[in-house]
Amino acid sequence: MPGAFADVVAVVLLVAALAFAVARPRGLSEALVAVPAAGLLVALGVEPGRAALRTLREIGPTVGFLAAILLFGHLCAEAGVFDYLANRAARASRGSPTRLLLRAVTMAALVTATLTLDATVVLVTPVLVATARRMQIPPRPFTYTSVRLANSGSLLLPVSNLTNLLAFGAAGLSFGRFTTLMALPWLLACTLEWAALRVFFRRDLRTRAKNIDTTLPAPRYALSVFAVTVVLFVVTSATHVAPAWAAALGSVALLVPRVLQRDVRPLTIIDAASPGFCAFVLALAVIVNAVTRHGLGAHLADLVPSGTSFVALLATALLAALLANVVNNLPATLALLPAVAGQPALVLAVLLGVNIGPNLAYPGSLATLLWRRLLPHDLRPRAAQFHTLGAVTVPVLLVVGSAALWLATVTVGT
Repeated sequence: MPGAFADVVAVVLLVAALAFAVARPRGLSEALVAVPAAGLLVALGVEPGRAALRTLREIGPTVGFLAAILLFGHLCAEAGVFDYLANRAARASRGSPTRLLLRAVTMAALVTATLTLDATVVLVTPVLVATARRMQIPPRPFTYTSVRLANSGSLLLPVSNLTNLLAFGAAGLSFGRFTTLMALPWLLACTLEWAALRVFFRRDLRTRAKNIDTTLPAPRYALSVFAVTVVLFVVTSATHVAPAWAAALGSVALLVPRVLQRDVRPLTIIDAASPGFCAFVLALAVIVNAVTRHGLGAHLADLVPSGTSFVALLATALLAALLANVVNNLPATLALLPAVAGQPALVLAVLLGVNIGPNLAYPGSLATLLWRRLLPHDLRPRAAQFHTLGAVTVPVLLVVGSAALWLATVTVGT
């Protein structure tokens, strides 16, 4: 197939797959367009069959972890882990919305770091909304907390975001070194997100709570499994074992008591692992690989700066953020990684862009789009408000995050 025509076909199919994933008419699976599009690219020879299989093998373990962690998060929610944590946060706030905001930011950041941003959006958002309504305070600051921290709060661990998992191998870093380098950027990003929400929603946060939740009993077994599973994430990654095994073991541990009580519906368990979304991710990887093979990859390689100076890291983060808001953060990561592979500092700078950048606009990440669809109708975000908050904060977060990453690379080394 002629090179120019192959370029056009690959880009058109990428746009079609993403547009369908954004719209999801009638709730249809994202895979409905992406999988046939990937197959068409292989059939037309735009993406060689062997290259497509290699891409699937490379991303397979990552998607396996995604399915396992989504299931684990779902089971944690059903066991009451997140309700218990939110209840503790509400009581600790002592009726103060500003204290509740701080605890909500902390909870969302920790859940994102340990269970990925999808768990925060899908599981924490409704808990925060319900908590705010029970306390009779405006829920809007807390709905924004979940999505903002789902994106910016996913910098810390290789398991915090699908983009991190994709970049982890390209960076060539150990689990511990990755976390050490990203700890300061993550901490500053979370702190700045709290400060921005505190200022932006200051009027909503002046309302005094009228009803504070009563104490909920601690789901001790589920909390113990949760804690052990988080530890296993570190252990498996440090020993070069796929972290999907840790999530799978945690899921099994939570399922065993329910199986004994005959309280398991197989179709619900399968649905919790989001097989359609996982198929979409696999297909999207093939499509993006075809796009980068036919032009985009070379252009991006020319744009990515060299070196590990603050300017180089900031320029890379800005490029990644821009690309994420144009084509979504997952394709942006897949497209940029070949240009920075083997350069750990630049790989981490890409993560700053594709994780923080999606707070700028709706198309930035699938998590943001999912957040919009999950919110009650009366809490759907106003486009002007969402994008104003993003425009004011994202550039500052990228500058501060890049400076923190540069400082970490200078003091710790890569």
